[in-house]
Amino acid sequence: MFDDTYRTIAAPAEGLYKEKGSKFLAFAYPVRTIDEVKAHLEQLRKDYFDARHHCYAYILGPRKDAFRANDDGEPSGTGGRPIHGQLLSADLTDTLIVVVRYFGGILLGASGLANAYKTAARDAIDHATIVERTIDCRYRLTFKYETMNDVMRILKDFDLKPLNPVYNLDCMLEVAIRQSESVRFYDAVADLRTVEIEPL
Repeated sequence: MFDDTYRTIAAPAEGLYKEKGSKFLAFAYPVRTIDEVKAHLEQLRKDYFDARHHCYAYILGPRKDAFRANDDGEPSGTGGRPIHGQLLSADLTDTLIVVVRYFGGILLGASGLANAYKTAARDAIDHATIVERTIDCRYRLTFKYETMNDVMRILKDFDLKPLNPVYNLDCMLEVAIRQSESVRFYDAVADLRTVEIEPL
């Protein structure tokens, strides 16, 4: 059985790391889209406009297929990559971590910087509530009113709630079902023959 779950954070969380006068403020956010990532970055740049750097990394999608790490002017690989590494080691997706740095006047060197960004990111993750979500498939079902009982019985068998239902002579509803159950559900609905089922 393939894995149809993924891990993300339930709500925003914060972390902090200090070294040699430099302060690293870490902010973790649950995100679904690049637009959400941009909105959080924009807000942090406004809120902490006097900070030297806003390094970040994010991973998006249940399959973790969209990701980025940004050093925001720090030496290459010392900011975004260590943050990204912490997302990977915590096995998180749909998560953005931004680490805001206030320079304390003493240079930390490349390894010191990388360690600082890594530790700040880790602290934010440690303060976050991590949740496991299922990868769901969505379907739209269209059927005549007289088929309603058959459809509802299948929904009950799979413990599903109808989404956006329209109950008239012609009925329509949507369902979200975890991926590992989706083929069995599709077949059960298709067996009714009087119901049209389409993936969304």
